[in-house]
Amino acid sequence: MLIRIRRGWELPESAATPEALVLGRRAALGAGAALAGAALAPDSALAQGPAMRNTRFQPGRGVTPEADSTNYNNYYEFGTSKSVSAAAQRLKVSPWSIRFDGLVGNPREIGLEDLLKQVNLEERVYRFRCVEAWAMTVPWTGFPMSELVRLAAPRAEAKYVVFETASQRDTMPGLRQGWYPWPYSDGFTMEEARNELAFIATGMYGKPLPPQNGAPIRAIVPWKFGFKAPKSIVRVTFQAERPVGYWEKLQASEYGFWANVNPEVAHPRWSQATERLLGSNERVPTKLFNGYAEFVGDLYKNLQNERLYA
Repeated sequence: MLIRIRRGWELPESAATPEALVLGRRAALGAGAALAGAALAPDSALAQGPAMRNTRFQPGRGVTPEADSTNYNNYYEFGTSKSVSAAAQRLKVSPWSIRFDGLVGNPREIGLEDLLKQVNLEERVYRFRCVEAWAMTVPWTGFPMSELVRLAAPRAEAKYVVFETASQRDTMPGLRQGWYPWPYSDGFTMEEARNELAFIATGMYGKPLPPQNGAPIRAIVPWKFGFKAPKSIVRVTFQAERPVGYWEKLQASEYGFWANVNPEVAHPRWSQATERLLGSNERVPTKLFNGYAEFVGDLYKNLQNERLYA
């Protein structure tokens, strides 16, 4: 995976927006945030305001300033640097639909607006960590991944779920790089997908997802490295055999299927013992499973022989 640390964007900690202002502006904006979302995406499911926060999941650190988490991104379809936000604005996000197929009783395509009518949106503040060791903490708006599984109605023999990302050749210049295994896809076990932490996000910071962060709908699986979280989802496939995702196809020895945050197992090219916080650039110790061991540890208790970092 390409690593570039661009010193030009870094800010001193004193310049970061205070956490209280980031978290408290929902009350100040109120209905105005919903109107802002509607202005960004008129007549679509992207027009959403703040949702009720689920306080069951505590990240254990302050929220990353929005300017940092929305301007330092991995989205190879728009470029291999972290500065893809400008290029990603060309992404066409409306109308949007998702295909359910594979081992499902009723293969079908569903519009995002119709899908969101069948779920209840909530906000969750999660840690988010890349295998490159940069990290952020984000308030995501969305719904449990288990609800998406329920709506798809997979058959009993389905053991894995695979998410595929949009391939818009007229807006995504990265697709012209034929050495990458497009379209982007990655998958999880059904146990992982149904875990209470697994989340489908449609917004962040009380606003619709920006294109560079995976608009209009993406997966968030906070105990796994961020590169395993598919963005701009257009297809959800259920299957019996274990999938081979985008990064595993590129370099299986470094980016394996399990891809858990494990500070005790080094990546072949760098340590995973610490992580770099966006905004402050502080290096802090990495927590097992990104700090969510109590929620997901049982999923991997029989995998001692697997390389759980990637």
